[in-house]
Amino acid sequence: MAVPPSANDGPRTRRLVVRLLLVVVAMFGFGFALVPMYEVMCQAFGINGKTAGAWQGAQSSDEAREVRVQFLATNAAGMVWEFAPLQGEVRVHPGATEQVLFVARNPTDRPMTAQAVPSVVPARAAAWFHKTECFCFTQQVLQPGERIEMPLRFVVDRDLPADIRQLTLAYTLFDITARQPPVARVAQ
Repeated sequence: MAVPPSANDGPRTRRLVVRLLLVVVAMFGFGFALVPMYEVMCQAFGINGKTAGAWQGAQSSDEAREVRVQFLATNAAGMVWEFAPLQGEVRVHPGATEQVLFVARNPTDRPMTAQAVPSVVPARAAAWFHKTECFCFTQQVLQPGERIEMPLRFVVDRDLPADIRQLTLAYTLFDITARQPPVARVAQ
């Protein structure tokens, strides 16, 4: 049996709607605040291993010191490209500019767009790893069957703490074709 509406239902319904709208607004606000909060947490606790980013500068190399830099390449779920470094590791003198190549190949029958996301281990070393040129700075578009060599130029800063003797730079390659469709190339 239905309960007949009373005169007090109008104000109660309005209060409920206002409360629900405030909850929705708070949820959206929290969602937008998550990214900056995540960045602050990663910085505070030394996690995530993001590299120091693009760097322009010059340093003299410390020939008395050597750091081992390893390279890893993985594909995110659903990414079908072949992706690997040509060298698994290099030994560098802090302050010296080094270059390694990564190779990517699109084995599919359709153009695809990809984005590489780097990370450094140990995470506390990331602030001293500077990329001067990196394929991760731009999106990569490969046509069906196309293979490319992608350079990475970097400097391990002379100020890297002495107890860090090894770094691992790992890239994860993501398929972003759905978000950034490739532009067809015009034959010349």
